[in-house]
Amino acid sequence: MQAEDQKLRVLVVDDHPLFRFGLCTVLNAEPSIQIVGEAANGRDAVSAARAFQPDVVVMDLHLPDIDGIEATRQIVTERARTGVVVLTMFNDTESVFAAMRAGARGYLLKGSGQEEIIRAVHAVGRGEAIFGPDIANRVIGFFNAGPVTSDPIFPELTSREREVLALIADGESNSVIARRLSLSPKTVRNHVSSIFTKLHVADRAQAIVRARKAGLGEQPPGGGQQ
Repeated sequence: MQAEDQKLRVLVVDDHPLFRFGLCTVLNAEPSIQIVGEAANGRDAVSAARAFQPDVVVMDLHLPDIDGIEATRQIVTERARTGVVVLTMFNDTESVFAAMRAGARGYLLKGSGQEEIIRAVHAVGRGEAIFGPDIANRVIGFFNAGPVTSDPIFPELTSREREVLALIADGESNSVIARRLSLSPKTVRNHVSSIFTKLHVADRAQAIVRARKAGLGEQPPGGGQQ
């Protein structure tokens, strides 16, 4: 957290130049906020956070190369004092909880008002956690639904990514996965890339090994023991 007489140092991460420019303009207009850097992708976000050591990072989730969840995880791991506010179009429960598990302390949807965004940046800069109204209701609804009987395999993945991984583990190609799930080939490629990033694997073969050890896909002789 910054001292009372210091400006809150903020890094803005978004791959859309116009949105990033507008957000920086809004935040820079606040006397108590200083934009110390910008990034258009996940890898640059991690490097910029390392170089500028911001108090707060405003992070989109949909980014080139590594996504915002993985970038958040790396930033918070390297510098726990940096607070991350997610600002994204993704409002599904799995994205919210994946961001929280990665270390985000705030979650807002794009379309939030300027005052709400500024308030969230200040709150996270003070070490608080804050969520937009829609997200807060979603979180409350999740916990009010009662205990989950069992944790899903690879909880860092979305449900769709787990479906894709299961088919990868069955040895299916991207084109077959696209037909099976009624997805475009590009969408499947994006899911596969995200799976590799989240599971920290380099290629399809490593993903298959991890998936089969977890019980997905066709098991080799010996019950999947490697």
